[in-house]
Amino acid sequence: MTESPDRDANVPGRNRRRFPGISSRSYEHPADRSALVALRKLSGFDTVFKTLSGLLPERSLRLLFLSDSVRVGDQQFAHLHAMLRDACYILDLEKVPPMYVNQDPQPNAMCIGLDEPIIVVTTGLVELLDEEEMRAVIGHEVGHALSGHAVYRTILLFLTNLATKVAWIPLGNVAVMAIVTALREWFRKSELSADRAGLLVGQDLQASMRGLMKLAGGNHLHEMNVDAFLKQAEEYESGGDLRDSVLKILNVLPRSHPFTTVRAAELKKWSESRDYQRIMDGHYSRRDEDKDASVSDSFRDSAAHYADSVRTSKDPLMGLVRDIAGGAGDLGGKLRDTVFGSRSNGAGGADGASGSDDSGSAGK
Repeated sequence: MTESPDRDANVPGRNRRRFPGISSRSYEHPADRSALVALRKLSGFDTVFKTLSGLLPERSLRLLFLSDSVRVGDQQFAHLHAMLRDACYILDLEKVPPMYVNQDPQPNAMCIGLDEPIIVVTTGLVELLDEEEMRAVIGHEVGHALSGHAVYRTILLFLTNLATKVAWIPLGNVAVMAIVTALREWFRKSELSADRAGLLVGQDLQASMRGLMKLAGGNHLHEMNVDAFLKQAEEYESGGDLRDSVLKILNVLPRSHPFTTVRAAELKKWSESRDYQRIMDGHYSRRDEDKDASVSDSFRDSAAHYADSVRTSKDPLMGLVRDIAGGAGDLGGKLRDTVFGSRSNGAGGADGASGSDDSGSAGK
């Protein structure tokens, strides 16, 4: 990492609020925050991971990017360097992480490293996004660095690679993939946290929305619409029957990132929340209070979040969970309707089903 003693002189190019001493707990998704608070409380946690770092290909990765990518600075990709320093200024990150541009047509960015995080963006991403969209992405990666996500991302990359090498060992791959699956579930939540950090840096919700939309549909903004894109997320969540709910779970399990429409909907929801407004008003958790953060409180927040997600979700599976929890009288009928869709006419042609939509029936 490089020191940035004059970073306070790097004031934002437009009027945006700065968050001195902000703790990543302020913007982290509840599931992400509870895991991080618990890990930070573990005695010897830092020592274990420093020891583990000798087993991971971190040095190799650093040398690879140094030798075969372009390091961002005053003389190379200066506009990205200014955005990086600006993001560190907004989130009050004391050291500016090294940042590299890697030749790859696939739009992507990542923050990795055990001892010191490094940020990598691909040429595909640089060419895809405009300045404000890119500012949100760099803020996203700086958010990862501030949260310490780079450590776990590096371990996830290592374990994913290890899983392919031990696939031939009986039960070896199963054990590693169980850990990988759990890490991926956590990491998907950490991406939602970093999206929030990107919004705090850019402070332009539309730019964040456009960036996510471009990741899904490419550089054709004149052909896309944010409201219509968000409607896709609503349709994805509420559409189909129990079979679709299961397919959604299977589709997302191998992914390290949530689906793009889901990320957009989650970020918009958070931008309209009281938590976001409190941060913007200057009321947020401070970094010097992290050591006093309660693990039990964090887990309660996480549990409350998931309970609220089940309560408000429009997903058919979550609806069935609510019915089971509420002691639904006709549970068998609800299960049948959830799995196969509502039927407007049963075998006897009961009039009571006249309000149902037959289009969701099995075989249609």
